[in-house]
Amino acid sequence: MGIYNCAGTLVEALDSLYAQTYQDFKIILCEDGSSDDTYAVAEQYAKSHDNIILLRNEHNMGLNYTLNRCLDHADTEYIARMDGDDISLPHRFETEINFLDSHPEYAVVSGPMIYFDADGDFRIGTGKGEVKKEDFIMGSPVCHAPCMARTDAFKAVGGYSVGDRLLRVEDYHLWFKLFAAGYKLFMLNDVIYKMRDDRNAYRRRTWKSRLNEAYVKHIGYKMINLPWYTQVFALKPLLIYFLPNSLYKLLHVKKR
Repeated sequence: MGIYNCAGTLVEALDSLYAQTYQDFKIILCEDGSSDDTYAVAEQYAKSHDNIILLRNEHNMGLNYTLNRCLDHADTEYIARMDGDDISLPHRFETEINFLDSHPEYAVVSGPMIYFDADGDFRIGTGKGEVKKEDFIMGSPVCHAPCMARTDAFKAVGGYSVGDRLLRVEDYHLWFKLFAAGYKLFMLNDVIYKMRDDRNAYRRRTWKSRLNEAYVKHIGYKMINLPWYTQVFALKPLLIYFLPNSLYKLLHVKKR
């Protein structure tokens, strides 16, 4: 878990891990230069749990760098992701571990999420099974926060690539790298995670984040040898940026 400015939600997130039906795990936390009390909350929690490794960046470095620091300390067969303001449903770890144990051909498994905010749940995602090449065209084919992967697969491709042009799309780029290296990914049908989202997420749209997404699509399509004409879809993030806020908000809430 890369944790940043999540002091108010971190305990709930961690509590959801200790409520898992599978309990043989470590938690690696790396605090990324928060401006709130995130580190103090994490430190206090770590004092009462002996399976927590707590790291801290000297200043804000971004999620890709932060997750690589966590990966450096991972020595288990599998590694799971989570964000400090979300909730893992109780069966999440057991479901993902059982899948990877019984399907050695897959390197990554994830599942759909329930999206929620202060007013409650407002969207439920779906899974498609094995990720195919064409699933990369429209966007990231795997939910990042609820994923579990074989640790050696993540490390074999060098973990998360670090760079300003990859911020906020580090997961999408990682899936491209894994797929290009011959690893298989899978999306379950069962919901296993709750993501704290904002119905007003359109207000956080930035031109830089959309440029980064377009860039990763452009290079990623080439990495996995998608047809040249699919490059037109690399423009989608830039076009979305110019959607009227009211329309974007409607699509964000209603999307399935």
